[in-house]
Amino acid sequence: MLARLSTLDFITRKENIIVNGASGVGKSHLAQALGNQACLSGLKTLYCITARLFKKLKLSRVDGTYLKELEKLIRTDLLILDDFGLQAFDNQDRETLMDIIDDRHGRKSTIISSQIPVSAWYEIIGGEGTIADAILDRIVNSSHRIDLKGLSLRKGILKQE
Repeated sequence: MLARLSTLDFITRKENIIVNGASGVGKSHLAQALGNQACLSGLKTLYCITARLFKKLKLSRVDGTYLKELEKLIRTDLLILDDFGLQAFDNQDRETLMDIIDDRHGRKSTIISSQIPVSAWYEIIGGEGTIADAILDRIVNSSHRIDLKGLSLRKGILKQE
C-alpha cells in the first residue's frame, strides 16, 4: 500500500489519506515523506500542525484575510494536517475545518495524521452534530487509512544517544 501511495496517484484521483497511530510511531514522518515526494514531483504541498493552522486562520478572520488564506489552501495540491485532534475544536475551529474540507473535497488531496482514533473524532470535533457528520463524511469516506502500530521510534533514538 505504501509503495502504491508513494506513486502519488491518490493525488491525481483527489483522494485523502488518514494516518493513525500512537505517539512516535512515524505518522508525521510518513506524511512528510509523501509531501516531500509531492514537492519533488512539482506539486504544491503545504504541511501544517493543525492547531497552529487554526490559530493562524482565527487571526486572519480578525484582520480580514480569512478568504484569502482559505484560497491558498484550496490551491494547494496536497495539504498535510499533522497532529489532528490534539486540541478540542471550538465553534470557529469547526467552521474553519468545514470550510477547508468542503472546499477541498473531490478537488484536492489531504493527508491527516492523528494519534486520536478516527472513532473518537466525532467527539473531538464536537458541537452541533450535523457539522461533525458532514466533516467526517467528507474526510473518512474518501480516504485511504493507514494504522501504524509499534513502539515509539523516539525511544530507540534516545537510547542510542
